[in-house]
Amino acid sequence: MSDVPASRFPAPSSGQGRRIRLWPAAVLALVAIAGAIAYGAFGRAVIEPVSLAVLFVLAGIGVLSLVALALGLIGRPAEGSDDIGRAGLDAHPDGVAMTDAAGAVSYANAAYRQLLGLESDGHVPPPERILGSEAAAAEAMFRLANAARSGHGGTEEIRLASAPGGGSRWFRVRARPLDGGGALWDIADISRERSRQETLFLDLQEAVDFLDHAPAGFFSVEPSGDVGYINATLADWLGYDLAVVDREGMTLDRLCAGDGGALLRRTASQPGEGHVEILDLDFLRRDGRSMPVRLFHRVPVSTEGVPGSSRTLVLNRTEGAAGEEALRAAEVRFTRFFNNTPIAIAACDESGQIVKTNAPFARMFEGLDNAAGGTLCALVDENSREALGTALASAASGKADEPSVEVALKGGADRHGRVFLSPVTDGGGGEEAVIAYIIDTSDQKALERQFTQTQKMQAFGQLAGGVAHDFNNLLQAIMGNANLLALNHPEGDPSFTYINQITQISHRAAVLVRQILAFSRKQTLRPTVLALNDVVSDLSMTLNRLVGESVKLDFVHGRDLWPVLADLNQFEQVIINLVVNARDAMPGGGVVTIRTRNITAEDARALDYEGFTPADYVACEVSDTGTGIAPEIREKIFEPFFTTKEVGSGTGLGLSTVYGIVKQTGGFIYLDSEIGKGTTFRILLKRHIPQEGEEPELSAGETPSIQSDLTGSATILLVEDEDSVRAINSMQLRTSGYEVHEAATGLEALELLEEIGDEISVVLSDVVMPEMDGPSLLREARKARPSLRFIFVSGHAEDAFERNLPDDEDFAFLPKPFTMAQLLEALKKVLSDAA
Repeated sequence: MSDVPASRFPAPSSGQGRRIRLWPAAVLALVAIAGAIAYGAFGRAVIEPVSLAVLFVLAGIGVLSLVALALGLIGRPAEGSDDIGRAGLDAHPDGVAMTDAAGAVSYANAAYRQLLGLESDGHVPPPERILGSEAAAAEAMFRLANAARSGHGGTEEIRLASAPGGGSRWFRVRARPLDGGGALWDIADISRERSRQETLFLDLQEAVDFLDHAPAGFFSVEPSGDVGYINATLADWLGYDLAVVDREGMTLDRLCAGDGGALLRRTASQPGEGHVEILDLDFLRRDGRSMPVRLFHRVPVSTEGVPGSSRTLVLNRTEGAAGEEALRAAEVRFTRFFNNTPIAIAACDESGQIVKTNAPFARMFEGLDNAAGGTLCALVDENSREALGTALASAASGKADEPSVEVALKGGADRHGRVFLSPVTDGGGGEEAVIAYIIDTSDQKALERQFTQTQKMQAFGQLAGGVAHDFNNLLQAIMGNANLLALNHPEGDPSFTYINQITQISHRAAVLVRQILAFSRKQTLRPTVLALNDVVSDLSMTLNRLVGESVKLDFVHGRDLWPVLADLNQFEQVIINLVVNARDAMPGGGVVTIRTRNITAEDARALDYEGFTPADYVACEVSDTGTGIAPEIREKIFEPFFTTKEVGSGTGLGLSTVYGIVKQTGGFIYLDSEIGKGTTFRILLKRHIPQEGEEPELSAGETPSIQSDLTGSATILLVEDEDSVRAINSMQLRTSGYEVHEAATGLEALELLEEIGDEISVVLSDVVMPEMDGPSLLREARKARPSLRFIFVSGHAEDAFERNLPDDEDFAFLPKPFTMAQLLEALKKVLSDAA
């Protein structure tokens, strides 16, 4: 607020006239008289040059004055504007007064004197003294005076019980600071204005009281779903204390039973209108019981189409309530059945236009144009409209045995429903021609897809597992022969290069078989307690080499991460496969982020994933900023041999291997992807609570060093039904110094054990064999020699047969295919443990 200079208005308290300045005119008159006398005394000849010179000087002064005035270098005296300002204040209808720094009044207009009951020529006291005479107003006047002195000013409305002139009056007092510490006071009588406000408030209070105690209920709902107003009658019907409702609030879903809130939230009005709907619903009392009501419901809609707060009149239809119709009980029963059935129901006319719906229908299609006036076909996907339209036309014609129609529903992805249509043939002459019953089959469809996908993956897995087992036997023979050839053809031999290539290709084939087994979840896992942050950190150097320079690798480690139970080497393979897949999705470079975090059971319940069981999980997420995955590809992404890469760029087993390892570990894997923004693979492993003394495996799983001396002299019983595999394994063992006895079946092995059982140190046996398998051989052999050592070799996973053995049985396992060094190392370990 700008300050008003105190010097603008001098001290008189009741106004002051304009003073005319006469000395310039007197000076001019004296100069004129002197000129006339000089002209008579000296004559024209002398005076005329002098006169011309004086006139010339005066003319120059005048011109310069005009120029200076135009440029603002000189100004007019302010006395005239002061007089105008004072005249304006004198005529102001509000009381105006000026006080100096000491609080004394230096100016007061006539309205000030009249308003405060002062004499026209008497002493003028300051506003604080007059208006602050009562205790209730003294504090407000003190605040205003302090505000003006501090240079801020302010406004207060005060009431004087004994105002000047008699009676109580209201005043609006404004104080503004002036230069020099004074204040400009503006005082207005607002008694009439306050009287009108009080009258309006009383009228409004009376109207609210009438509405609160009306014989019908009334409430209003905001667009957010919060009840903005509820009258006392409705609150009493529902068993609520109105003061508690006002304090704690009420929501529409808390007010309505079942899906009734969805019916009230939808808007049937057009922009700029307010259509009234008549609805029969059940409200929920505070004690949980239902109360049947009839609603006259209106939602005004602005011209922009934005719904406003509703206005709803409520009629209580409880037995014994006033104004009940003769068929009240039947109507209430039907309304409850209609709105509480789990099936969405809509009545349509012959054109398929919706006439009436129940609450589950409004809930099913919430957010869409599901109110009366819309069409049923508009609520389904475009691909389903033709079939539904044909069925509606058939039912409208009176056909009663119209088959149900499977449709895709609008309002979200993967929403499906089955529509049953029934013609209305009662001849009542109403608008309804067809009744549509809609069952939401979205969950059923999701289960069907999940079951189909599971069956397909299981079929792939069974096929892959069987092929992998037979292929492992072939690889075992190839690798064994290559190892023996390498002994006779050392480096430098012309044949060494070819033998080395055979070995390398065999190893690549073995890796491929392990991926197939991983997908089919038939590989051998060695679960240990892992700290995922340490596992990811130990892999960082390897991953950085894999992604290259154009891709940035970021790590976001969760704090206080829970341990998990998983196979270290297999989980490392999972991370590597996902990172490589992310790298390939960003041909132009980008960022790969590996993030770990805990997910509590409460947070897990909020995850909307199919087949997911809420619990405490540890999440490991691999995100990229690549091209994203198209929706039609996502369902196939984990299938074996499915790839979008060019021929020769991938086997199509990377993600299927990841899927198999995660599933075999007991976890879940899901993906979120957006075209053009990237993809996130989210692995969820259940939290493991370590037993006493159980520590996480923190290192990156180093391969045990192979002993330098692999020779031995023990007696081995080799049991293998594949002749080629048995021959090559026997030769490898004999070459290393072992004595070997061979058996083609389990029964043949038992016969040898009866003959030379005491000589046998270790039984090296296949698992799947005719007549008697490996586990059966172990049980029978240990009846005679409980401490006999067993090493099982198989192309199947260890847990495929381990569950057929007692829990306390001790044996070693070596997955096929294996190298000669791995076989000899396993024998060395078993023999050293026995010693």
